[in-house]
Amino acid sequence: MILRRLLAVAACAAIGVASAAPPESVKADYNLFRDGLHIANVQETYAKTGTKYQIVSDTNAVGLALLFFKRAKVKVQSDGTVTRDGLQPERFEYGLINDPDNNVSATFDWHAHELHMKFDGSDKALPLAPGTQDRISVMYQFMFLPQDKLKLLEFAFTNGKKIEPYRYELAGNERLDTPLGKLNTLHLVKQRERDENGVEIWLAVDRHLVPVKVLILENDGTKFEQVITRLDIK
Repeated sequence: MILRRLLAVAACAAIGVASAAPPESVKADYNLFRDGLHIANVQETYAKTGTKYQIVSDTNAVGLALLFFKRAKVKVQSDGTVTRDGLQPERFEYGLINDPDNNVSATFDWHAHELHMKFDGSDKALPLAPGTQDRISVMYQFMFLPQDKLKLLEFAFTNGKKIEPYRYELAGNERLDTPLGKLNTLHLVKQRERDENGVEIWLAVDRHLVPVKVLILENDGTKFEQVITRLDIK
């Protein structure tokens, strides 16, 4: 308990270093690993133009993964508005380049408070709660959050097929060894039920809280890790 409190205090001090105006653009490259095997490269861009933003994430399989994984090329895109509370998605798309029949899209109707989703040849609408983030916007929402919200984050999340409540807790600050060198990070852990996947995120303190490592642990024990290899912030 004492150690946890000390980590929380140190993390709060680190958060102060990260406090700055959010960037206009972010370009980031990552290596994606499955159970330690490098299976893909990920290229992401965040761009703000006026009050609008666009995030594009392209995943391309590499090496033996090209032979064994159907999802050789995946594109995820989020478009929306930058508000005083951060990112407000308006359109989300998830696309398999070589299998468009499995594409997913979602439209956020903030006036009617409805999320309209299209997937598997069907249309579905669900109530839209304030602050809902999509699969990729959530990773860049951290840049806009005030310091106190990094201790405990609660929000609605959609992957374009459903909406789930997400809850992250600050586990502390860590000195993380990456291809960019050693980085001071804030380590967030998703609180989950027994049947949910585990998610952990490491945010670079002195680089606008951009994620530099993401860990996903699936229920069957499969582990996915996404690690930063290049980062350009303006």
